[in-house]
Amino acid sequence: MEVKGGLFDILAKIKARPGLYIGRPSVSNLFMFLVGYKTARKELEIEATVEEMRFYQEFHQFVEKKYNLHTSNTWAKIILLYCPDEKQGFEHFFELLEEFQKPHSHEIHANDVEDKEVIMNRYNKNFITSQ
Repeated sequence: MEVKGGLFDILAKIKARPGLYIGRPSVSNLFMFLVGYKTARKELEIEATVEEMRFYQEFHQFVEKKYNLHTSNTWAKIILLYCPDEKQGFEHFFELLEEFQKPHSHEIHANDVEDKEVIMNRYNKNFITSQ
C-alpha cells in the first residue's frame, strides 16, 4: 500500500510548523513523534519506502559516525550532546537529515528486488526488537 505523503513529507511539515505537530521545536519531541509515526504505520500495515527504511536503519549510525561515538542513546540524545538546547537540536536534526540524504540520493528501482528485500528484512527485524 502506497501512502500519500510519507515520512519525509511529514518531516517537511514539522520543520515548517513544529508547534502544530510536536508542540514546540524540540529534537526530543520530534524523536518521540517519529517513534509513534513508525509504530502507527506498522500497526496499519503500511509498508515503508526504501528511503524510509534507510532512515530508520541508518540515521542513528550516521549520527554516531558524524560525532565519532558509539552509544545506546538515541540519535536525538546524541544531537543534544552537541547543541545547547532542544530548539537548536531540532534545527540541527534537519541539517543532519539533509546531509544524510545526499549520499542516498540515488533511487533503488522496484525491479531491484534483492536490495529491497534485504532492506525490508533488516527493517522488520529491527522494528520488532525495538518494541
